[in-house]
Amino acid sequence: MKKLKAIIFDMDGTLADTEEIHRQSFNTAFSEFGIACHWDQHEYKQLLAISGGRERLTQYLQIHTHLGVRPEALTEIVDKLHKRKSAIYRQNLINGHVGLRPGVRRLIDDAKSQGVNLAIATSSSSRNVDTLLKVVLGENALDLFSAIVTSDEVDEKKPSPAVYLYALETLGLEAENCVALEDTCNGNLAALTAGLRTIVTTHFFTADDDFSGASLIVNHLGDPGNLPIMTPATVFGQQYVDVSLLERILDQEPVIIQPVKTETIIVV
Repeated sequence: MKKLKAIIFDMDGTLADTEEIHRQSFNTAFSEFGIACHWDQHEYKQLLAISGGRERLTQYLQIHTHLGVRPEALTEIVDKLHKRKSAIYRQNLINGHVGLRPGVRRLIDDAKSQGVNLAIATSSSSRNVDTLLKVVLGENALDLFSAIVTSDEVDEKKPSPAVYLYALETLGLEAENCVALEDTCNGNLAALTAGLRTIVTTHFFTADDDFSGASLIVNHLGDPGNLPIMTPATVFGQQYVDVSLLERILDQEPVIIQPVKTETIIVV
């Protein structure tokens, strides 16, 4: 059996259920900037096909010209709007509007007790990562992770594998000894393209996504007394995701995915 050497977590929607807070923060920023726009949950679910908040804003405002953002001012407005949205989001986190998803704390403790490295590979910014980790895992949360790779280090967003390749390089590990935890189609593709096996934890905004190639799909990682729904339904006779289960998954044949070329996604 292969030895699991690292678990690489995505952040938003995987470590913590943050996407609704992101949506609300975008809407607050729109209101403050006098932009007549409000993303409801259905629309935001579609917009999550675009990785990265700045990219999401840019494409949306390019298409919805009735909102009055002049093309020549687009970059400046997006930068200011995204900066303000991020500040609102971090304040919402500090105000206690989020917690870890089920099973995350247990899996982190299990990994640490067995000498398995932890890492983060996210399209979010370092400031957002730092704030979230300290809110949900305490002031010393950054010390739990051997590598934290964000959009500040890697420009290419998922489904590009760049953030995962950088994380593996930082860890000094091969993909065959690591597992990625994701929550979106783009994230799953990014990790698979980097040669990683993937566990997908779905939520409201991603439950209907295509997760082809994932080794396991669950609605959460699970805890004793709060068991997840798994696809496939039974995995090596185990009831929730732990280090033992991840090591068994490593022995499965990997899914080979061709490198993904990042393309513009048009959301109407």
